[in-house]
Order: sequence, then C-alpha cells, then structure tokens
Amino acid sequence: MQPTRPAGPIIRALGRADYEPTFAAMRAFTDARTPQTPDELWIVEHPPVFTLGLGADPAHLLQGEGVPAHDIPVVQTDRGGEVTYHGPGQVVIYLLMDLRRNKPGGKLYARQFVEKIEQAVIDVLAAYNLAGERIAGAPGIYIAEGPRRGAKIAALGLKVRGNGCTYHGVSLNVAMDLAPFSWINPCGYSGLSTVDMRTMGIEAPLADVQAALAQALVLHLAQGLKPAEPNNSN
Repeated sequence: MQPTRPAGPIIRALGRADYEPTFAAMRAFTDARTPQTPDELWIVEHPPVFTLGLGADPAHLLQGEGVPAHDIPVVQTDRGGEVTYHGPGQVVIYLLMDLRRNKPGGKLYARQFVEKIEQAVIDVLAAYNLAGERIAGAPGIYIAEGPRRGAKIAALGLKVRGNGCTYHGVSLNVAMDLAPFSWINPCGYSGLSTVDMRTMGIEAPLADVQAALAQALVLHLAQGLKPAEPNNSN
C-alpha cells in the first residue's frame, strides 16, 4: 500500500493568540512533521507585537521624537525580512507547508510559493473592490490606485527550511490601530505608508476576511498540489 497525500491543507482557526507561543508551536509542528503530515493553515489574530526577521536592523524600531512610550513587545523570529507589526484587526495566516508535496513532477519553488500567496491577497482585495499590486523587490501587497497608491496593506514573511518545509506567513490589515506602524520603518522602508481596508473605505468583519483569504490561499495552492496517490491495496 502506498500512502495517500492530502488534497489540501487543514485550516485551523486559533482565535486571538499571543505571538510567542504561536511561533513556538509553528516550529514544534515543523520539527515533528513527516512526509505524510498534512499541511496546515493557521488563522490567528495577535495582540500588539513587533517582530524582527533574520535580516532586521534594530534601527528600524524608531525611538525619540514622535514615538510615544509603549509596552509593545519585540520578538526576534527566524523568518525572512525586517521589522513588522501585528495587532488586533489584522488577518494573519501561517502556512505550514511541505513544498516538496507541490507541483506535479517536482517541488514548488519558494518564489512560486510567494507569488501564490501574494495573488491570493490581491484576489481578496479585488473581491472588496480594492486594487492591490506587487512592487518589485518589496515583498507584500500595496494599494495600486488612487491617492493611497503605494501604501502597504499586506506583509509577507516566511521561513523555508532546507527540507522544503515552511512556516510563518502573511498578514492583511483589515481594521487596525495603525499608529504602531509609524513607530517602525515597516519592512525596513523609511516613511512607508501603511493602510488597512477600513482606511480604504471598506468595513468588513474580520472573520469574513479571514475566511476569504484562507479560501483564496487554498485555491491558489491547490493549483500546484500533486493529486492524491491511489491506494493500491488489493
């Protein structure tokens, strides 16, 4: 008998959860997984937290004039990228995937994986009549039209291990207190404007956007998934 592979990821809704235990759980899941472990998407909303990627410059955590005293924790992570902010009113989805399982005839490369995630965000924004776009050399999704063009609305940061297993993921700003973004250089870019869907005139329940983004990710990832192998137990 040959083992069958799952057709798509398991979706888990974690509710509101602190960042550090969630980060530890992602690493533990990835440490323990086998080639037969189903992929998972974790939907979560975090209390306020700044996270640093492996390449982050602490200078991008701003101090001094214009930055009020605050008690938002700062957590060093092992994802790619610079500093970002997570907080209430933001959709965060972590992608615990085995890229070797994707793409018939071979693995799904990290760049293709990123493109699928970005396109899922663009599609969700389009469903709410918002135009999003990529900007070369700056991972994430940005407003494509109007006076807010170029403002960042979604961030992306991943860890891809040598065995092709991934964790961390994507965040989409829905209805947040955006002030903490002004206390950092988001993703290392000084003066980068950050917006959310509410700023763009869209009032949407967080749960609805969570579900829409999870579904869009499943759809795009399925386009590269190998079909389940037949069970030949005669």
